[in-house]
Amino acid sequence: VTLGLFGDTVPKTVENFRALCTGEKGIGKSGKPLHYKGTKFHRIIPSFMIQGGDFTHFNGMGGESIYGEKFKDENFKLKHEAPLYLSMANSGANTNGSQFFITTVKTSWLDGRHVVFGKVLEGEELIKKVEGLGTNSGTPRSEVSIRDSGEL
Repeated sequence: VTLGLFGDTVPKTVENFRALCTGEKGIGKSGKPLHYKGTKFHRIIPSFMIQGGDFTHFNGMGGESIYGEKFKDENFKLKHEAPLYLSMANSGANTNGSQFFITTVKTSWLDGRHVVFGKVLEGEELIKKVEGLGTNSGTPRSEVSIRDSGEL
């Protein structure tokens, strides 16, 4: 899957994601590598989204940003106006870490609550296959992992 990032609009959020894709920041405060390689999509809900990025607990309860544990919502200029947008997952305002999600439908109810920072450019078919492994509860029927990640 190839993702395009909106660095002009949300540069801090994009830099966090980009650096977590490359793993260039080394070990985080958690003692774990700041890297998406080997992490799971721990929450998959059909007709909604696929969520991953927890490299500390691998279950949606952890993760951390390159700036420390959490960082503030940068802005909400970009909207969830179509499927295949990339956004920060959070547990409330200003709680961005490393978890992210990719929408599989338009999700305008998330506008103003989750920072949009990218879009799927290639690999929609794979996203749809992953979505098909989801359940209404969000627990995947099969494990889906990020084999590797980086920057093109």
